[in-house]
Amino acid sequence: MRTYDFTPLYRSAVGFDRLAGLLESAARTSQENGWPPYNIETTGENAYRIEIAVAGFKPDELNIEVKENLLTVTGRKTANDDGAGRNFLHRGLAERDFERRFQLADYVVVKGADLVNGLLSIDLERELPEALKPRRIEIGSGQPLIEGRRNKAA
Repeated sequence: MRTYDFTPLYRSAVGFDRLAGLLESAARTSQENGWPPYNIETTGENAYRIEIAVAGFKPDELNIEVKENLLTVTGRKTANDDGAGRNFLHRGLAERDFERRFQLADYVVVKGADLVNGLLSIDLERELPEALKPRRIEIGSGQPLIEGRRNKAA
C-alpha cells in the first residue's frame, strides 16, 4: 500500500491543518480495515445516503451516533446460542464486531436510518442556516430614503 506524507502541506498552508488531518485520517483508516463495505451516494442536491453491508446483524446489534461532525456506526454481535447445535462446513459470513467512522461536513445532519435485506441505509442532508443561504438584494432607483433628506425635500 502507498502512504502519503502530508508534512509539507502542514508547513506551507496556514489554516488547512484540519483538511490535511482529514486526508491523513482517511488514508489511514482505508488501509487498516475495509470491512464492512459501504457505498456513499448523492440522492439530491443536498441529500446523501450511506449504505453499509451488515448481513447477519439485527437492528438492536447496531448503533449509530453523531458527535461533533463524526458519524460512527458500530456493530456488536450478541452471543449466538444457536452455534452449539450447528455444524458449519464453511463459515464465510463475517459476524465480527465493527466500527465505521465518517467525517461529516458542516451542517450535514442525519435524517434517518433503515435496515433492509442486510443493508443499513443512513440518510443525510445538508441544512444551511438562513444566514449562509444566498439571498437576492433588490436594487432600488432614485434617491436614498434617509429621514433627514426626506424632511428637507418636503
